[in-house]
Amino acid sequence: MPIPTRIEYETYTLPNGLQVILSPHTVAPTVAVLVLYKVGSVNEPRGKTGFAHLFEHMMFQGSENVPREMHFKYVESNGGVLNGFTSYDMTAYFELLPASKLPLGLWLESDRMRSLQVSQENLDNQRAVVKEERRLSVDNQPYARAMERLREIAYDNFANQHSIIGSMEDLDNATLEDVQAFFRTYYAPNNAILVVAGDYDAATACEWIERYFADIPAQPAPPPVGVSEPDRGERREVFHDPLASVPAVALTWKIPPRGTLENDALQIVGDLLVDGRASRLYQRLVKQEQIAVSVSGGAEARPAPSLFRLFVLHHPHVEPERVEAVLYEQIQKLAEEGVSERELERVRTMLLAQRWSDNLYYGMQSPLGRALGLAYFAAFEGDPDRLNRALERLLAITPADVQRVVQQYLHTPRNRTVMHIHAGAPS
Repeated sequence: MPIPTRIEYETYTLPNGLQVILSPHTVAPTVAVLVLYKVGSVNEPRGKTGFAHLFEHMMFQGSENVPREMHFKYVESNGGVLNGFTSYDMTAYFELLPASKLPLGLWLESDRMRSLQVSQENLDNQRAVVKEERRLSVDNQPYARAMERLREIAYDNFANQHSIIGSMEDLDNATLEDVQAFFRTYYAPNNAILVVAGDYDAATACEWIERYFADIPAQPAPPPVGVSEPDRGERREVFHDPLASVPAVALTWKIPPRGTLENDALQIVGDLLVDGRASRLYQRLVKQEQIAVSVSGGAEARPAPSLFRLFVLHHPHVEPERVEAVLYEQIQKLAEEGVSERELERVRTMLLAQRWSDNLYYGMQSPLGRALGLAYFAAFEGDPDRLNRALERLLAITPADVQRVVQQYLHTPRNRTVMHIHAGAPS
């Protein structure tokens, strides 16, 4: 099976600690500028949840030379698109621009890294925006609060437990001094990775990067966060969701972090079980027995202990214990019989088609896809070149690897969390 072309890049670090990754690529006259900050919800202590996500919004509220709302206007009026997003382990911002506008993207990112306007007015404004986002995306969405609760009981370490969007109480209690300190600590060049990918001259880009970023002062290193998780027995909970129309069964297991053979193999297990209509659980639960509406899940790939998740929406007349039993039967079958080379080849073909296709927006042949991939591997696995070995690693997973990780991590109640979600309020 052919492996996609290697992603070429070079990397260096400025004296202020900013890691720079350059990946020129002339497939189209566009360029992606991406800044990844190594801060996510995992860095938030008790009482200060939601700060990383709050800054995803705050970072568009103006800086010394860019008035509020003008970041969007500068990019969009020059034919570009932009966005930002937060995860448990990082926050990222990007601009995708015509190749000639690379200096604009670099200047915009450097100005807010250097001089973001963290004012009381901006805090109050964006706090209200985030609270409304929480109402819309969590508090008033079916199953969303259940999934938030599932994570709380699946993990033991607070750093891993709490949601990205945070709690209303913590957002209300956030002071200007709190958020200013958070910005100084985490939005510094020595806690960031800058990636430039697309159609440009590397030597010229280095000159612009030096001009815009080199004199931004470094800050003291952020405090380390312990993310280890203890082994423990099974946990179970019933959750009543008044917004849900059909019941659900949700299962998680704590599994090893990304960059390990075990996590790679569990990625493949997730594809075997729930990815597409040919997957084992879709065929058994939806097609054959017709007791479920949908199945989803798979293995997270965090730099911390991750979760393997299964989520099944099932018909109201079906008892959740029946759904749970089928899930365990399929896991047991994988543990005892393994997977055939033919079925594994189907998953390998999907990996090539879905994760590396030139036609995908985030595919490795797009500037933004390259930038994201290089940034992720630099931040989470310590080496951007691991991007070039990631697909090969997955394709090298053997039937024996699959069977072993199922036996070790899934075919056991150890570290398992089970939630039965009932549709409607408690009677």
